[in-house]
Order: sequence, then structure tokens, then C-alpha cells
Amino acid sequence: MGRQERAVHTRRVILEAAAAMFNEFGYDATTIGGLIERTRLTRGGLYFHFASKEQLARAILDETAALAPVPPQAVKLQEWVDTALLLAYRLPRDPLLGATVRLSVDLRARRLFGTCWPRWIDAGEELLRAAREQGELLGHVEPSEVARLLTASWTGIRLITEALPEGELCKEVSVFLELVLPNIARPGVLAKLDTSPHRAVALARST
Repeated sequence: MGRQERAVHTRRVILEAAAAMFNEFGYDATTIGGLIERTRLTRGGLYFHFASKEQLARAILDETAALAPVPPQAVKLQEWVDTALLLAYRLPRDPLLGATVRLSVDLRARRLFGTCWPRWIDAGEELLRAAREQGELLGHVEPSEVARLLTASWTGIRLITEALPEGELCKEVSVFLELVLPNIARPGVLAKLDTSPHRAVALARST
């Protein structure tokens, strides 16, 4: 492994360890000393990549604030559904993504760095506007309002599901979508949409 590859690998190890600690302990209780112990790096080795805990948190948010793309669909509303399902599948399996949500709901961290939500809302609104242009939405639907609703509801579903032993995020998000879609999609479009939690697995394999 060359020097540059080692540097990339070490940076990733640090980010994943920091993300795991943010998830486990929260922002305030995570310490550089604890991170050094977990990664077994020297203080200088860690500071070569990140000068502070704040810089680490910002790097995690920067890496995950952009939602993973989903395969293009003829029905744009399906892409919107797929984005929510894929995010639900990835979050419990991706420590950086989990830390992004954790930092976004942490009051102190939110004041320091902001949140992932503006970019997530913008991505959802863009897909919903494309769906409206294709005549897929009911006439009263405002894309910006629905995009905010999904992001807020999705975050709440994540927090509640995490605390329930029988909770499964993909299933819960699927149920939420089934409740919301009849109120925003034209009937002919609604019949074509696949909101199954099993679809998330296929999406993850294809991205």
C-alpha cells in the first residue's frame, strides 16, 4: 500500500471510529483521547488528518449530507420513494450516516455545524418538482412542503424505531409512504408505485 493509499485508509478508519463514538456517546461525551484509544493511532497521527473533534464532525456531515443517488425511473415519484427506502436501508448499516443523523438532532452539534436536513430537503423537493412537471402529483401538492414533511417524519421514525426492539426502519418508512402517497399522487401513478421494504435491498445492491 502506497503512502497516499495509507493516508486515505487511515482517514477512513478515523472517520468511522469517530462516527461510532458519536452514535454511542453523543457529541459532547466523545473525546479525542477516547478516539486515539479506539483507533490505536498516535495523537500526532490523528491530528495529521483532523485537528479537532469539531473538524471530525464537519467531515462526517460533509461526506453524508448528499443523499446516495437511486437508479432513474420513468415515474419520478418512484425515485422519491426509492430515495427514502434506500436511506432507511443504509442508515443502520453505515456508521457515518448514522452519526450524521445523531449530530443533526444533537442541540449543541446542530448549533456548531448545522444539519444534513437542508440538503436532504432540497434533494426531495427536486424529485417532487420533476414529478409535478410529469403530471404525477395531485393539484394541491406543494413539493417544498412535502419534502420538509418527509425529512421531518423520516428523522422521527428513525429515532423511535431505534428505541424499539422490534423496530425495523425500512418497514416503518414503507408504512409511512403508504399513508402519505394517496394524498399526493394521482391515482394512475399511485397504482404503479412500489413502496415495499424489500425494494430497499435491491436498490442497495444496484447502487
